[in-house]
Amino acid sequence: PPVRVVDMRQELRAGNRSLFSRALQGALSEALDAKQQAILFLNRRGTSTYVFCRDCGWVSSCPRCETSLTFHQAHERLMCHHCGYTRKSPTVCPSCGGQRVRHFGAGTQRIQAELEVAYPDVRTLRWDWDVTRTKGAHEIILSHFANHRADVLIGTQMIAKGLDLPLVTLVGVISADTGLNLPEYRASERTFQILTQVAGRAGRGLLGGRVILQTYQPEHFVIQAAAKHDYCAFYQQELRDRRQFGYPPFRRLARLIYRNVSAVEAESQAEQMEGSLRSRLSKLETSAEIIGPTPCFFRKERGEYRWQILIRAADPTNLIPEEMPEGWIVDIDPVTLL
Repeated sequence: PPVRVVDMRQELRAGNRSLFSRALQGALSEALDAKQQAILFLNRRGTSTYVFCRDCGWVSSCPRCETSLTFHQAHERLMCHHCGYTRKSPTVCPSCGGQRVRHFGAGTQRIQAELEVAYPDVRTLRWDWDVTRTKGAHEIILSHFANHRADVLIGTQMIAKGLDLPLVTLVGVISADTGLNLPEYRASERTFQILTQVAGRAGRGLLGGRVILQTYQPEHFVIQAAAKHDYCAFYQQELRDRRQFGYPPFRRLARLIYRNVSAVEAESQAEQMEGSLRSRLSKLETSAEIIGPTPCFFRKERGEYRWQILIRAADPTNLIPEEMPEGWIVDIDPVTLL
């Protein structure tokens, strides 16, 4: 289906602070007036991605993972999407006692709420992890939408592939940038993959379809390639980047992760391992690059601090001891660096 890229920076300059661009609003109205269906995609659950105090800068975070808690309006609670920790959302800042506690960011719950305000008669369904934890929930949601008991389906990556719904003539990607700038060598690949998959949900019937990608980076090669369905252009640029920076398939990676309840011990053990690896490297006739140690992107998870070392080489296994000290996790050819 044809894809239109909307620059959300221009929307802001035009005074539109809605989650929905003017182009998406118009396309939604047309689809709903024609009794057709639409899919809105955002790969983030919840209502707000973090809660913040405007007086002192306090941010709600998980005590076990130190990541921002996501607000879920349905239960009026904050939740950690890594370990499941929950707590009631405060109305008064627990740090300074200020009254200006605000919610920022957007998730699928907020998309659903704002859509129902903008279109009071619209029938919506949400498809994400929060509403599919019970047995048979996936099948019920899909059946309701396939039987046109809802006009708009709002979801995360669950809706990106496998759906063949002839009445869906519009797919709106609320934020095509989500995940694009993560410190992860496969971020571009994964973003291109999910954008092309979700775009393929539109126009699978005789009615045809269209896709609207909302982004703050319309010039990014991933966004451009996805909009043009140009797999070759994406492949060529991605290979150039990976060759330049020594990422697979040109070199292999090994990720060594150490976890400990003590932040000091975690850092100390990671530094000792780095010294050991560099000593081994000096004795081997091999070309390898040792990166780190550094805290993991999610530096704390389920009460444990996490440090990592990356080895980049033709064969990183040559550098890794056969028996690693207790507490270490070795991941050869990791699929993620997060």
